[in-house]
Amino acid sequence: MLFLKKQNRSRSANLLIWFLTLIVLQACLLVAGTARAQNSNANISSLQMSRSETELFLSAQIAFEMSPIVQDALIKGVPLIFIAETEITRDRWYWYDKKIAIANRVMRLSYQPLTRRWRLNVGTGGVSLPQYFENLNDALASIRRINLWRIADLSEIDPSSTHTMVFKFKLDLSELPRPFQIGLIGNNEWLIETSKSLRFVAENIK
Repeated sequence: MLFLKKQNRSRSANLLIWFLTLIVLQACLLVAGTARAQNSNANISSLQMSRSETELFLSAQIAFEMSPIVQDALIKGVPLIFIAETEITRDRWYWYDKKIAIANRVMRLSYQPLTRRWRLNVGTGGVSLPQYFENLNDALASIRRINLWRIADLSEIDPSSTHTMVFKFKLDLSELPRPFQIGLIGNNEWLIETSKSLRFVAENIK
């Protein structure tokens, strides 16, 4: 009996240590995420959803500035990949929220020295459409503005249930050449990343 009591106390102590460790890890992740958001050179100035009879759309305006070091890399031939992503979940009181739909929009920006033009490829669902611009400001304006992007079929969404849509936008540093990635740790000049969420009921969207 004494052995069993000691064993139970040991299990309780281990559970308590595991629980406290989990709380500390979550706190560290929250602090790191907050610090990253504060250091980011981007924010979402406008975000709204609209719908047709069969589809759900998103329009957004992202405000961000590109540092001189990033512009210099572009001019020297390093393409940049910007990614916009949405995730829609439906509220469930009895369990984790149910993931309903995910959409991705990939924007590849590059400079073409022979023509001195900027090329922007925008891809959604495996389809990539090129656009050409005479200057960098016009190319960035196109990246910053997302208009009526289809993010889900309404058939996937319960019209009367509450959902959450999380929108994320970032410069994907993992797509940069390896030599660049090595020197990017702690370099905020390359950090372009932001996110925002909206709660909605599909039948209330116009």
